[in-house]
Order: sequence, then C-alpha cells, then structure tokens
Amino acid sequence: MTRNIVMSGGGTGIGLATAHAFAADGDRVLLLGRRAEVLEKAGVPGALTYAADLAEPGDVRGVARFVAEEFGTVDVLVHGAGGAGHLEPPAGSDDPLDRVFHNWTVNFRLNALTAALLTEALKDRLAEPGGRVLFLSSIAAYRGSGSGAYAAAKAGLHPYAHDLARELGPRGITVNVVAPGYIEDTEFFGDTMDQARRQRLIADTVTGRAGIPGDVAATLRWLASPEAGHVTSQVIQVNGGSERGR
Repeated sequence: MTRNIVMSGGGTGIGLATAHAFAADGDRVLLLGRRAEVLEKAGVPGALTYAADLAEPGDVRGVARFVAEEFGTVDVLVHGAGGAGHLEPPAGSDDPLDRVFHNWTVNFRLNALTAALLTEALKDRLAEPGGRVLFLSSIAAYRGSGSGAYAAAKAGLHPYAHDLARELGPRGITVNVVAPGYIEDTEFFGDTMDQARRQRLIADTVTGRAGIPGDVAATLRWLASPEAGHVTSQVIQVNGGSERGR
C-alpha cells in the first residue's frame, strides 16, 4: 500500500537518502526545506516539494494546509531538518554573550523548534493505527558538541519523543529517535572538517569506517515499517560503535 511520507530536511544528506528509500518503496514523499532550489534538484521520483522555514509558525501553518490538500493523512513524519548552524549568518557581534545567545538560539530553532512545530501541526493527521513519527538526533546528545548548543538542542528531542509516544500510543502511532554518529556526504560540517578530525572520528568506531546517509536511512525505513510496530519511545544509535546505547 502506498504511504504518505512527510520529510523535513529532505533536500540533502540523510534526509535525501531517506526520501529516496521511501520513494523506492513506492511511497508518496513530500520534501520540506528552506531552500526551494535544493528541493527541486533533489531528484526524488514523484516527490512533492514545499519550501518553508519550519521554525516559523506561519510557514508551518502553510505546510499543514498543503499536506491537508495533497495528502490528507500522514503515514510517516520524519524530522531531518537541523544542523549546527554552519550555514547560518554569523552573530554579527564580537561580544561573547551576543555570540552565545546567537549560537544557542540558532541551534534551538534549527533542531528542536522545527521538529516541535511541525509535529504539533500534523499530529492530528497521522494515520491511526500505524502512523510513525521519527526524529533525527545525534551522538552529540550523549557526548556534547563543543559549545553545548547543538548537543542540547538535539538532546531536547529525546524527552519530547518520549512524551509524544505516550500521547500517541493509544492511537496506534509509534514515536522514535535515531541518533547518528559521524556521517559523511552531508552539509553538516560545512567547511569545518579536516583530514585529521575525520580520522579521529573514524577511529572512534569499531567498524573502522565513517557512516553514510544510507546507514541512517535504512534504520528510519525499518522503524517506519509494520515490523517495527511494537518499537516506540526508543533512541536508536547508528554510529559504528562510537557510543554504546543506553
């Protein structure tokens, strides 16, 4: 049966790989993101696209109207939007507190607020039973992220997902989190990655390799499947053994 998939951050990296995985199953996919040109070039067969800033309530209302018109019911909602702010404008100030404020605000908006607003706008449209909500967190939620801002924003998704699982469970809807480790071939690191850092991250794994977007996409695809119907309120780590699950 064809399902309706709503995928935020679906134009690049993990989100794009996940969108391709669902499309390959014959599902209808809606790609969401801020950059219309990136969504249009994504090349996901049959996908619809809608450009919106998901940290803005007005834009999210527009998404909800579009989903109501085009899909009606949402079978799987995947939150791939996010990042550490490397693609955002700088703080515009050398004052340390201004820079902290900017960094934490940007990371909260990109990673937590986008997910919360989109979920709340669409949760009444989730298929019942059988609906799925999937969040992308990060190994940083366990290890930190340098400044703490990105890690804290991602970690905030975990209790939100647990609360949602309790709320939506009686409707037959599952809610889970996937926390990737180091994944190559994404825009996440911007220009901050060098060979020495890459080697350190790979050395942290027990598999001896970097992750790829397809590793995470496969996990999300399984969590969205009927076979995972009794898996909910979980954080699944995909990191090659860099961090043990707990």
